[in-house]
Amino acid sequence: MTLAFPLLTVLALVPIVGAIVLFFVKGHVGKLVGYGFALTTLVLGVLAFILHSQEAVLAEEVSWIPAIGAHYALDLDGMGAILVLMTVLIVPAVLLAEWHTGDEPGARWGGSTFFALALLLQGFALYVFMASDILLFYVAFEATLIPTYFLIGGYGRARRSAAAIKFLIYSLAGGLVMLVAVAGVYAVTAGAGSPSFLIADLVGLDIDTNLGRWLFAGFFFAFAVKAPLAGLHTWLPDSAEQATPGTSTLLVGILDKIGTFGMIKICLQAFPEASQWATPVILIWAIVSMLYGALMAFGAKDLLRLVSYTSISHFGLMVFGIFALTSQSMSGSIFYMLNHGLSTAALFLVVGFMMRRRGSADIDAFGGVQKVAPVLAGVLLMSGLSALSLPGFGNFVAEFLVLAGSWQRYPVHIAFLVLAMVLAAVYVLRMYKTTMTGPVTEQVATHVTTDLTLREKAVVAPLIALLLVFGFLPKPVLAVADDAAQATMATVGVTDPAPQAEEGN
Repeated sequence: MTLAFPLLTVLALVPIVGAIVLFFVKGHVGKLVGYGFALTTLVLGVLAFILHSQEAVLAEEVSWIPAIGAHYALDLDGMGAILVLMTVLIVPAVLLAEWHTGDEPGARWGGSTFFALALLLQGFALYVFMASDILLFYVAFEATLIPTYFLIGGYGRARRSAAAIKFLIYSLAGGLVMLVAVAGVYAVTAGAGSPSFLIADLVGLDIDTNLGRWLFAGFFFAFAVKAPLAGLHTWLPDSAEQATPGTSTLLVGILDKIGTFGMIKICLQAFPEASQWATPVILIWAIVSMLYGALMAFGAKDLLRLVSYTSISHFGLMVFGIFALTSQSMSGSIFYMLNHGLSTAALFLVVGFMMRRRGSADIDAFGGVQKVAPVLAGVLLMSGLSALSLPGFGNFVAEFLVLAGSWQRYPVHIAFLVLAMVLAAVYVLRMYKTTMTGPVTEQVATHVTTDLTLREKAVVAPLIALLLVFGFLPKPVLAVADDAAQATMATVGVTDPAPQAEEGN
């Protein structure tokens, strides 16, 4: 079934239109209007996912810049459908959690502006996840930087301006390198007789080996900054620490997924030979990221910084699963993108609730919270358990698939992945023990006087519920991820290793 209605364009434009409206409609009314646009986008995103899972063809293509072969081209493959679903789920939770952001005395910008920037980021991210033209992908990729910069620099803590500039410098550096690679794509396709930026036109194109590797490196560098991998990561802890918890959620939960998405969508599919050539180095890099992020989480004194380091570790696992080049490990990585987005959102937003009560994100500023705010403590525990991939949560299914899919090819590497997972359990439970258990400190008794409100429960309850649903009933989403992984494997030209049967005695 082919859908004639331009659902994908409408899906991406609804939040962008909402953002424009909010620049004129301010105050409480503006927030209500913005939330209405977010809920409308949620309905459209869920509808698009359902239609895709029922094998409807969702694709739109018109000529954009004929002289250079650029197209306004959108499609919804399996991975894109999953990340669209993740995006439309996270944004309403963030807006509800940040309902009072901007209402503080002396706030630089109002709360309706925060809503407008969040919706603008959502719309551009949706374009990234649906673009099938590399130039359109690049334009949307760079456009996401604008609202993110203002979200970090306009709201948050004392050093937010410096963090926003650092984010922008790293992101622009990655984007400029990618721009060179995009120009290289034009040169390759023009040299083949018909200039084009369509990813489908690149698949199977005969590209000189050395040139293909350089183009791969250009794209991969930009995605490694976004993901982020160790060494290119330092913008993330600073940004997450200084931004509001809602902004940190958008940053890690949605924006950083563009990195792992691009590795599959462009690096693997357009440059399969170069991807296999770079695999040994990338796998080691991913392991280093996992261990580095886990060890840095141990030393973090700030809750927001701790969650950001856990994400660096988890992104390492996603990248490993992608470049292990088995259908099972890649499917696990795609499924992990969704579950990591939800679990990270739950963690960041719960930490935000703690900060608003205590007035601090310092781990040592808490203690004994579970005695005065048991629901808050329980939600933090559930969010932490999902992040450390306890069985029963969707993260566990995803991590298990990555391990099982990678085992036969990389048994030695798996030992380091398991070590990072063990470290995750230790630093999450250690954080919970320090902040929630033990005697109630004087500071907590003075500042933490209320448990979660109805609004705060409405923020986190759907996130945790979805993580449990994906843990016990992963098949509907996992089937979509499996199809995407199988299609990518076929494009790359790699097959799964044959199972090894044990010899009888």
